[in-house]
Amino acid sequence: MMRKILYYLLPTLLCLGVGFSASFFQTRSMVEWYPFLDKSVLTPPGIAFPIAWSLLYVCMGVSLGRLIGRCRDRILFGIWGAQLVLNFLWSLCFFTFRYPLLGLVDILLLDVLVLVYMVGAYRRDRAAAWLFVPYFVWLLFATYLNGYIYLYN
Repeated sequence: MMRKILYYLLPTLLCLGVGFSASFFQTRSMVEWYPFLDKSVLTPPGIAFPIAWSLLYVCMGVSLGRLIGRCRDRILFGIWGAQLVLNFLWSLCFFTFRYPLLGLVDILLLDVLVLVYMVGAYRRDRAAAWLFVPYFVWLLFATYLNGYIYLYN
């Protein structure tokens, strides 16, 4: 029973930790740079981002937790880890380096990895794949927002 709880808890805490640590790299840009960019009218208010990401990180962690308990697919686990790394790197590329083009390249790769993960997860546990759908939709929206900032700034 405890092992099964850890299957879900550890990946979820890892996701939340990655998100929390990425936020430290964004702080200066959120004051000095980002507010002055030309942004899409579809850009959500700032408060939406930490709420959305917290929920998405929980879904991502639970998704992997379901797979850990059901299969031992190291390639799929590696894809999950790689997408989490790209997720973190996007914050650095976009906010810390203030380089929207690099952020766009990163998030496009992230979109592909998340889709590959979802397809692989679907074959093993449909719920694990469906838990990634909100994340994928949010990423596609974030890709649009990143692309807009790249094109208009």
